[in-house]
Amino acid sequence: MNETKTCRESFTVKTSIVLPPDTNTYGTLFGGKLMAYIDDVAAIAAMRHGRNNVVTASTDSVDFLHPVYEGNSVCLEAFVTYTGRTSMEIFVKVIAEDLITGDRNVCAMSFLTMVAVDENGKPTPIPTVVPETDEEKNLYETAKERAEIRKKRRKDSEARAKKFGTGLPW
Repeated sequence: MNETKTCRESFTVKTSIVLPPDTNTYGTLFGGKLMAYIDDVAAIAAMRHGRNNVVTASTDSVDFLHPVYEGNSVCLEAFVTYTGRTSMEIFVKVIAEDLITGDRNVCAMSFLTMVAVDENGKPTPIPTVVPETDEEKNLYETAKERAEIRKKRRKDSEARAKKFGTGLPW
């Protein structure tokens, strides 16, 4: 596949208000709920890029930088930063906004890897991403380093899974 697409062609925004059922006893958004939002918006960006179904291959650490309180809006921005033959890295930035005061904070960031799949669930080729802005170029240029970290982490996880197996540890 020789087709190319820009990062902005996959740009996706998802905004929600944080309601009481979405919060913990501290009145802040459940981390797991935010992680589900992150996976969702990343999948949409990946599908826009490849115009295929996708599966999540990995989620890098989600760094919670600022709490998201009940009544805040939470806005997620995502776009494809790097592509392989069938996989793509997606950057997700999460912004919390106090809708009364207008105060905004970056509350989380993450990178995810998605793999495009065909109707049989097999990996399928995707267009190459072409960065345009300085921010996009920086993310593109540093993607291989993040990919190496992911590969090492996956090997470590596979070894640990083999060591611990499916039985109880005692």
